[in-house]
Amino acid sequence: MPGVVVFGRRWGIASDDLVFPGVFELFVRVIWWICTMVLFTYHKGHFDCNGRGFLHSYLVGLLVVLALIILSLCATVYVSAQGTITNPGPRRSIPALVYLRALLCIPELVWACLGAVWVSDDSKGCDPATVGAVITAVVASWIILLFTGLGVVFVFDPLGSPRPPRAAMEPLGARDLQSNESTQFLSTARSLAVKVWESRLRLLCCCLPQDESHRAAFSSISQLVSGFFSDTDLVPSDIAAGLALLHQEQDKMEQSRDPDVVVDHSPSSPIGEDLEAELGKAAHCMRFAAAAYGWPLYVYSNPFSGPCKLSGDCCRSRAAEYDIVGGDHLGCHFSSILQSTGLQYRDFIHVSFHNQIYEIPFYVALDHKREAVLVAVRGTLSLRDVLTDLSAECENLPIEGVSGACYAHKGMCQAANYIYKKLVNDGILNQAFSIAPEYKLVITGHSLGAGTASLLAILLRNSFPTLQCYSFSPPGGLLSKALADYSKDFVVSVVLGKDLVPRLSIPNMEDLKRKILKIVSNCNKPKYRILLHGCWYELFGGDPDDFPTEMDNRREEELSQPLLGEESLMIRHSASYQSLASDDSPARTAAHLPLFLPGRILHITEDGPSRRSCLSQVRYRAEWSTEMAFRSILISPRMLADHMPDAVLHALKSLSSDKPFSLCPSSLNGNQHNAI
Repeated sequence: MPGVVVFGRRWGIASDDLVFPGVFELFVRVIWWICTMVLFTYHKGHFDCNGRGFLHSYLVGLLVVLALIILSLCATVYVSAQGTITNPGPRRSIPALVYLRALLCIPELVWACLGAVWVSDDSKGCDPATVGAVITAVVASWIILLFTGLGVVFVFDPLGSPRPPRAAMEPLGARDLQSNESTQFLSTARSLAVKVWESRLRLLCCCLPQDESHRAAFSSISQLVSGFFSDTDLVPSDIAAGLALLHQEQDKMEQSRDPDVVVDHSPSSPIGEDLEAELGKAAHCMRFAAAAYGWPLYVYSNPFSGPCKLSGDCCRSRAAEYDIVGGDHLGCHFSSILQSTGLQYRDFIHVSFHNQIYEIPFYVALDHKREAVLVAVRGTLSLRDVLTDLSAECENLPIEGVSGACYAHKGMCQAANYIYKKLVNDGILNQAFSIAPEYKLVITGHSLGAGTASLLAILLRNSFPTLQCYSFSPPGGLLSKALADYSKDFVVSVVLGKDLVPRLSIPNMEDLKRKILKIVSNCNKPKYRILLHGCWYELFGGDPDDFPTEMDNRREEELSQPLLGEESLMIRHSASYQSLASDDSPARTAAHLPLFLPGRILHITEDGPSRRSCLSQVRYRAEWSTEMAFRSILISPRMLADHMPDAVLHALKSLSSDKPFSLCPSSLNGNQHNAI
């Protein structure tokens, strides 16, 4: 629902978001009141010390203040739990309760100061336990007031100025008169939103140089992020509730299609010889793609033996012996690459750890086992890489011999051009092929590195017709249709399970927003119940919530009407937002140019039930897929875990060796490396 309006502005919190913080504070306040009452009753109101009268008055006043706060919290929690996300009518009294609770902060602040004065001036001769209790009360008051202030800062919305009256509420003539004013207001609001997000990005990336390239990246990313939910009036908790409901709905659909049974056959049985060969090559190349992350991933994957193996080489610099460019502190990155790949020092032609926006690390080595000159590009591991990831607008990429529109992800396109110039203009590839002229060129990478490797392969294809590219967990919003079809002859993309990143694109995100709006508007349960059940479902599984669907036929026009006299979910029409009852395909949303995964897509999934214990064994299966299978985002606890490079490597090793593999080591935990 819309953010609550108090103190003359809209906040980033809804009237039904006060249940959980209210219950927590209520618990603390009740315990505090009981302890104070026990102390007062134990002494029967009489204290044998200096300032006894002041102490008596302080405790009585504290009991009264706490009682009033407890009553106000009870009322706030009760009222906030009423209604539904799209029906805030039963919560109309929340602003008044917020004002009351804010007013009660004044006597609490006064009493905290009085308690501090008593402790410092009149506590001599008093029972140490009594003095300690008063000190605890004073400290608790200041802590609660501090966290209240931090909470206010956290939910403050810089764009929270009250909106002008909605045109839908006005007569037709008044609506026409106000159309220009509304258009101007929305334009101003969008400009302000871009500035706010740009300021947030600069604050987040304050350690980076504020040069022209970074400022341009901040600006383009701000425009992309600020525009995503600018046509809705949802607070973050509404989005969380929508994601929880959507996950359960997707699981219900999956269970209806695929019964929860273990498939008892070898993972290689449903695939052909071509796919088996590609799996072996992919498993081999994935080692090099994972090695490009350097020592962080190596130590993460080998927490006990990794530091010991690297410690001997980290202090030695081989810059004079090999062309290592920047960013390699104490040689740890290069040493981890040696350990991960099993190559010798002499096998490396070029190793670059130079990292700036649109300039990402890579290395070139001779892979004698596969007789290949191998180029491995690193994925996201720094703030600069994140800025490259988020520069998601389209950039033209004309390729000779490719008909149709040729464009690609801007950030990765510029990163690929940077590596292309290094390889070609600096003679790195010429040096490699002068050593091994009969070898073929192979390019690989994971995540950001996968997208960059695919674009690099497209740039080098005309010069090296036999090159191959293995792209692991590439981003979904990467290539135009013409370039995606062109790359099918030499690029293989590997996607594991419900990985989020290969499904990430602006049209898919618009589709996700549309689904969230629809499912939130259809559900008639209060938000706190949705979030409680959603958390339980994510942690422990169980049956998906059977939320009501009797409002499935609601249209966007209905959501554009006020919710019981208040604001609607849709504050303005979005060109990318179609009817709520329209087809689920993001192809229906034409506001953004469509982008696709590169090459042929090899999709690896688990056989058997979707949820299993940590110690259970799992078998994988692999099959060729199409880009249409990745046209929507799947909500799952595994959506980030399946993107991890070590999880992809384990799955490929399991398939190539035809052995079950346990998912426990990294796929189920929340310790993730930075990835796009």
